[in-house]
Amino acid sequence: MALAREESSPLFAGTVAGTLRLIIYLALAMVLMVLDHRNGWIWRLRYTTSVLVEPVYRLASLPATGMRSLSVAFSDRKLLTEQNQRLREDLLLANAKLNRMAAVAEQNQRLKELLDTQHSLDLNVQLARVIDVDLGTSRRRMLVNLGTHDGVKPGQVVIDAHGVMGQVVEVMPRTSLVMLVTDPDHAIPVVIERTGFRTVAYGTREGDLLSLPNISMAADVHPGDKLLTSGLGGRFPPGFPVGEIQSVEPAASGLFLEGRARPAADLDRSDNVLLLHDLAEPAGPPEPAVQAGPPSDLAPAPAPATSTAPPARPNAAPSAAASATTNPAVQP
Repeated sequence: MALAREESSPLFAGTVAGTLRLIIYLALAMVLMVLDHRNGWIWRLRYTTSVLVEPVYRLASLPATGMRSLSVAFSDRKLLTEQNQRLREDLLLANAKLNRMAAVAEQNQRLKELLDTQHSLDLNVQLARVIDVDLGTSRRRMLVNLGTHDGVKPGQVVIDAHGVMGQVVEVMPRTSLVMLVTDPDHAIPVVIERTGFRTVAYGTREGDLLSLPNISMAADVHPGDKLLTSGLGGRFPPGFPVGEIQSVEPAASGLFLEGRARPAADLDRSDNVLLLHDLAEPAGPPEPAVQAGPPSDLAPAPAPATSTAPPARPNAAPSAAASATTNPAVQP
């Protein structure tokens, strides 16, 4: 019985058969090298083999390529998400800044209109900022940031760039309470610009309108007529816009016409207002006040009653004017 061979015989064993096999392989290798050198057959064989083997390489590399593509896709998605989030935050911040700039531009425009009003009319005024507003049905008031320490007195007229807003009714050390022209307890003598007809405009509980209940049946009053302060009563200086007639209808009693007017001032939107000085007291000849004051290069020349009064004004007149601050029964 033949024993099983533990090891296979080498390719080129040290026997005659092994030597003959080595010589054959060497001769075949030399023949292949000569043929490859002269005709390029081996290169053609390699080229054909590579064409056949390349799909196998591609198929074998698909798992690694897929994993790499997924990793890149996830990383790109995460990067794009972060960039999108940053861009969204930048857009929101830019919109907020743009809105703020628009609000500041609008506020600057209103301030410019106030300054233009002051310069065009040569008024002695103080610029005040609105810090609180009470626009209820029974009260139409606002609070400004000037008080007795700033020289504010009860009865001073408050205007904006478009018209009369109201008058100061209460003064605190650093703030003042202003009654708007639309307050139910407020009344202001007015004149119709087109015809010169004088009447009184009262505040209403509607809040955004003025009432003119005592218009004569024969009066020439039409929607669109402009209302100006008449100057009667000595509280409001003449010539300031008050409102515009919206409608004229017979009153409930049938004896008068009742008009409705929209205020000229921006009562609901004004952030800054002007407080008129030296105009809340009854108008009088300016000569005595100028002569009583100390000589100064800055003292203004005598002017009509509608112009700016001199800085040195009497102290007794404002208290008399302030006594009728909340009295709606203003006679035209």
